[in-house]
Amino acid sequence: MTIHVHQPHIHHPVSPEACPALVLNADYRPLSYYPLSLWSWQDAIKAVFLDRVNIISHYDKTVRSPTFEMQLPSVVCLKTYVKPSRHPAFTRFNVFLRDRFTCQYCGSRDDLTFDHVIPRSKGGQTTWENVVAACSPCNLRKGDRMPRQVGMIPHQAPYAPSVSDLHQNGRLFPPNYLHESWMDYLYWDSELEP
Repeated sequence: MTIHVHQPHIHHPVSPEACPALVLNADYRPLSYYPLSLWSWQDAIKAVFLDRVNIISHYDKTVRSPTFEMQLPSVVCLKTYVKPSRHPAFTRFNVFLRDRFTCQYCGSRDDLTFDHVIPRSKGGQTTWENVVAACSPCNLRKGDRMPRQVGMIPHQAPYAPSVSDLHQNGRLFPPNYLHESWMDYLYWDSELEP
């Protein structure tokens, strides 16, 4: 005789904190790709009540209060178009993003810092056109010498990227979590392969 022990099916509750909303501009494109434009569930619900967004898609998760019940939004779209900045800020993060988080001398992705191609000691400035992502070993090896002196020419010449350049590169580094309801809005405007 076989005895079957009934194992209850356990549903692990999904916390609201695990339910961010993808925020789209009024043209249905994400406000930014990297970092991906996400709001907490609280900010998304607040924007709904302030009539600043339309809900495009929902999670299966519902939040309740004594007088109110609402499915958590997974995708929201701004009602008013926000004009994107034309010129990205010159930050360490944006330099890394422009250079695809890769040392421009050896191709490593570890221990990144940034390097002045023309050293500051030789008149080089801290600008888009003179700073590249570099791993610490390459940065130390190059020191304050000119690139040709040490045979270290950047793979890509440094340049001031457009917001579009950074968005394109950002798509190469998706976040760890992508909800299925976001997929139609993340890549619909990318170029099609021939």
